[in-house]
Amino acid sequence: MTERFHIAEWYGRPFMDLQPMDRVSMAQHRVGAHTMKKTDVNRLIALQEKADLGVLSVREQGRLDVLTALMDQQQAGEKPCPFRTDIVHPTCTKPGGVCSLRLYTDDGGPFRPVDGDRGMIRALCPYRFHQDNAAFRHIGERLLGDPSPTQAGEVGFLESTGNLDSAAGEDVGRIDMILVASNVPAGGDMKWTAVEIQAVYFSGREMAIEFRDILERQGVAGMPVEGRRPDYRSSGPKRLMPQLQIKVPTLRRWGKKMALLVDKAFFMSMGQMKRVEHLSNCDVVWFLADFHRQPGDDLYSIEIVDEFGTTLESAIEGLTGGEAVSLEEFEARIQGKILL
Repeated sequence: MTERFHIAEWYGRPFMDLQPMDRVSMAQHRVGAHTMKKTDVNRLIALQEKADLGVLSVREQGRLDVLTALMDQQQAGEKPCPFRTDIVHPTCTKPGGVCSLRLYTDDGGPFRPVDGDRGMIRALCPYRFHQDNAAFRHIGERLLGDPSPTQAGEVGFLESTGNLDSAAGEDVGRIDMILVASNVPAGGDMKWTAVEIQAVYFSGREMAIEFRDILERQGVAGMPVEGRRPDYRSSGPKRLMPQLQIKVPTLRRWGKKMALLVDKAFFMSMGQMKRVEHLSNCDVVWFLADFHRQPGDDLYSIEIVDEFGTTLESAIEGLTGGEAVSLEEFEARIQGKILL
């Protein structure tokens, strides 16, 4: 059977729903040429609010005119991101604009997604998990008792003690998202939880090869030229596991949980972990997302389909995802390499 991973969502839109001319346009697009800085967007919003109140100075009006022109260029020249909720007027900043991959086949029929779990969407971009704040509302309700928590993104967690390349006190490690309960009585202690978001990397040749093929096909969808796959080893043991080893011990001393937001396929690709049934006894709670679409919907919607509580130690075992071979077997493999 011929199976290969290809684009699932492109600039937020389902790949299979796109018209050929849309695919051509997306393959030709270059991200970032007209993207405004976040500080400029915030300044634009503030000046627009002052303009509405009629209190702009002449200098501020000039600045507003410049920023408005830049926003017009961004809106015309960039692709919107339908998933980001952290800024006004969000545009895609991911080179190539591929939000996710999925497995396709053309065996015995037309080009189509593979059925079952192996055909699940695999998120490549962390912003894919931000859609409508649905996942954060779910985590807030489960861990904080608040379905509308306040969000604080990229909060500094580790400070440098001073070394060759960083000054003492400089941020050298951040937590992706802190959710803060907004229903705490005035004067009460802050109630919060940490959230780490992990999309998957992919291994294989650059996606630009596929973009060129799409242009040559004049936008007709078909099997990709190159084989590539989600790289769970790089995303899990090499990227996510060190984050847990660094952050969870401190959070545990503080009496806080770490919420891990990944897609279901990511979790299913890890090794076995021992489930902790009660939230009070776990260090880490995996929140597993999947992406579904109801008839008539334009986009796939994120949904938390399962939760899995573990200790830090069990999470590390699962992320490692394997057992060491025997000494004899390892030495035999060394010998095999020497003889090649």
